[in-house]
Amino acid sequence: MRRNRRQIVTRVFQIAGTILVVLDVVLYFVVYQQTQSQLSSELEQFASLRQRIFDGEARIERLTKYKAGLPDTGQNLAAVIEDHTLHRRTAYSQAFKLLRLVAEQSGAELGKVEFKRNDRSPGPLLPLGAAINAEGSFPQLLKFAHGLETASDLLVIRSFSMTEGEDTPLQLRLLVDMYFTP
Repeated sequence: MRRNRRQIVTRVFQIAGTILVVLDVVLYFVVYQQTQSQLSSELEQFASLRQRIFDGEARIERLTKYKAGLPDTGQNLAAVIEDHTLHRRTAYSQAFKLLRLVAEQSGAELGKVEFKRNDRSPGPLLPLGAAINAEGSFPQLLKFAHGLETASDLLVIRSFSMTEGEDTPLQLRLLVDMYFTP
């Protein structure tokens, strides 16, 4: 009987051990895996939130620098308008003086000049369009275009084309916008 009892006790412990192992495996897959997925989800949310905070701080820093430089920007804009733009009354005469001066310095012959004002342009400055024809050799025409481009008056070269001239080797046609204050 002792042997039978031992076998029964042994079997009970084996079954209990097997049940504990199976229960451990089931708990691992049910509880631990679910906890791991929740933990990884929380870590991703934390990393995302951390990145958003970092981006927000960087943006605040950029905006602070921009805000600190804003008064200087206003002063610089006023200086550009005051120093490099023409007033409406003198825009045409100053523009023509500039063209004549650059033509004399470059050695190019100034041909036909057409001005066209655009009063509908939004912003603090009004553009004065100019179609300029000049004749001369290639170096003279390049000096003429360079002189216009580097002039202290606020102007933008919109179009630049060279063609063969009638009597001279080359003819230059420029479309330029000069800006003036209303």
